[in-house]
Amino acid sequence: MAQTLFYLILFFVIADFVLEQTLSVLNRKMLSPIIPEKLKGIYEPDKYVKQQNYQKINTRFSDKTRLFSLVLELAMLLLGGFAWVDDWARSITQNETLISLIFFGILYLGNEILTLPFSIYSTFVIEEKFEFNKMTPKLFVLDTLKSMALSIVLMGVILGAIIGLYNWLGVSFWWVAWLFLSAFSLVMLLFYSEWIVPLFNKQTPLEEGELRSAIESFSEKACFSLKNIYVMDGSKRSSKANAYFTGFGKKKRVVLYDTLIEQLTVEEVVAVLAHEVGHYKKRHVISSLITSFVQSFVMLYLLSLFLNFPISAEILSVSKPSFHIGVIVFGLLYQPISTLLGLGMNVFSRKNEYEADAYTTQFGLGEALCAGLKKISVQALSNLNPHPAYVFVHYSHPTLLQRVESILNS
Repeated sequence: MAQTLFYLILFFVIADFVLEQTLSVLNRKMLSPIIPEKLKGIYEPDKYVKQQNYQKINTRFSDKTRLFSLVLELAMLLLGGFAWVDDWARSITQNETLISLIFFGILYLGNEILTLPFSIYSTFVIEEKFEFNKMTPKLFVLDTLKSMALSIVLMGVILGAIIGLYNWLGVSFWWVAWLFLSAFSLVMLLFYSEWIVPLFNKQTPLEEGELRSAIESFSEKACFSLKNIYVMDGSKRSSKANAYFTGFGKKKRVVLYDTLIEQLTVEEVVAVLAHEVGHYKKRHVISSLITSFVQSFVMLYLLSLFLNFPISAEILSVSKPSFHIGVIVFGLLYQPISTLLGLGMNVFSRKNEYEADAYTTQFGLGEALCAGLKKISVQALSNLNPHPAYVFVHYSHPTLLQRVESILNS
């Protein structure tokens, strides 16, 4: 039984690589010097050549990164890497909770160190070549250290709580763990922009002027109370533009990147903000949160069932069954289910994007939204013609062409 499950895990790992590689090849073959008819005019010829080169370089780099990850994962499975890390953690302490935390900590730090060169190359070679990168080496180092420290603290708290619950309640730990994770997710939704973002970026209230007046005017028309409008200094890392909406109730907040304000007209920024408001009005924030709660509920329940069987240690050639080894094996076996759930979530997300776009058009901002989306796409050198299969598997948003057609037809 253990050997069969081990081979099944190997199959899942390799199958996932083959799927991703196939999608990458299909996507690269769709690159074309011909701009879709309804998007003609948004690119200057030399800019479009640059966009094609950017996409080719990025997809090939992703292929290399993916291959490295495959080799690393297979090495851990075939050469007893997980057993070695488990032995290392057990040589430090005999406390089962600390052993699990040390085990996951070693895996996390090892992965961060091994993949760091890829991150450096992507930022300071590829992004630099195409004039996106604004980060200095100093800022990159600070970001990396702060991200690692934050991950260690947050994951340490979450894992420590879950492991403690497991050691206390046994396999019935799952429903209490679910309540804890749900509460944590809710707190992060409400306070992420106040607690986490300031560690990396400055957020300043949008000052009085034409843009704020236009936003407040729209808010009145939409019957949407919006006081928390912030501008974030995204330009210190990248020239790419963005905006996001977070929280709900009195904690709802819209954050506009300074690059977005620089690249778009006032009406176009209002249209992008109207799209974000549309997500709130259509209750997409709440529905996405509930969906994530349901997913974690099912996953933790299945994990509790799996932990009843101590076979995980035999599968990975580990000397002693434990919570952390059970989680690793469960995660590897759960991968196909996770992929299918991801497909469903992307379908759900794309539907929400269409609804938010349609909401924007109700205020006569459809053309402005189209113009803004085109500018954002051109500035980011986005792929105008991705393969449909790649879109289905990976895109949480419809393509630019799909959104423009939907907006113009609504």
